[in-house]
Amino acid sequence: MKALLFPIAAIVLSFIAYTFPTGFVAIKGYIVPLLVVIMLGMGITLSIDDFKQILHKKKALGLGIFIQFLIMPLAAFLISKAFGFSNEITAGMMLVGTSAGGTASNVMTYLAKGDVALSVSMTLFSTLLSIVLMPFLTWLYIGQEVPVPAMSMLLNLVKIMLVPIVVGVLLNTFFHKFVKKILPALPIISMVAIITIIAIVVALNVKNIQTVGALVALGVVLHNGSGLFCGYFLSKLFGFDEKTARTVAIEVGMQNSGLSVALAVKYFGSLAALPGALFSVWHNLSGSILAGIWSSKSKNEA
Repeated sequence: MKALLFPIAAIVLSFIAYTFPTGFVAIKGYIVPLLVVIMLGMGITLSIDDFKQILHKKKALGLGIFIQFLIMPLAAFLISKAFGFSNEITAGMMLVGTSAGGTASNVMTYLAKGDVALSVSMTLFSTLLSIVLMPFLTWLYIGQEVPVPAMSMLLNLVKIMLVPIVVGVLLNTFFHKFVKKILPALPIISMVAIITIIAIVVALNVKNIQTVGALVALGVVLHNGSGLFCGYFLSKLFGFDEKTARTVAIEVGMQNSGLSVALAVKYFGSLAALPGALFSVWHNLSGSILAGIWSSKSKNEA
């Protein structure tokens, strides 16, 4: 499956970075610029009509946002406490937990035979909300233990996320013919950027991976599983159909971990970026597997 290409490539490059970290450590200053490229790519794929889609399916959107910003941060906090994570790793877990849905969720939703329009709307709306909620929720949960520069984070999120998205939408609106020509290349560019970010974080954490990597990985798997489980079964509980349940599950289970990595490195240190890096690999792997299962199930039922 093509969706498996991302986690496989991420694992391969991460192994190279782990074995030969020097070259990747040297380019750690490119994490934020790479993330800006990713957000610009996301903006270019959006149009004004996508913003209008937010007005549709308000109940499903509301449920997704509830899980995204209430259950996922709480799950990250409880897992961190249960595992006895250090302040730095807890900060990294919280940044993942308070992130918006990742752009890869739209692809996974398509492969899983979910509601792509709803997925795009949820990604867009949660991304805009996260500009304010990421710094606020991180401060709310761990501000007593770790200094959380919420206002500085907010201003950086505006620069890293909002500005590139707005520029991307404007480019798509006024230069649509040109944008249409480069659209096929955007997912590849985004994938290369995210994988490079992951590799840099792995290189920065060679010693930490040897000591706490397995435990953090387990925490990340549990956190991702919490999002997938709650997204699917709460959707069913509230009477939504199968397509909607799959969409909400994937959307809240697949976080914008690249953003959490960038913020972690900037404000809390390289160790805090480890949960986001591991999450980037794992959520694409789990999302791909789940999409494959649901896709096969839909074919069998057709």
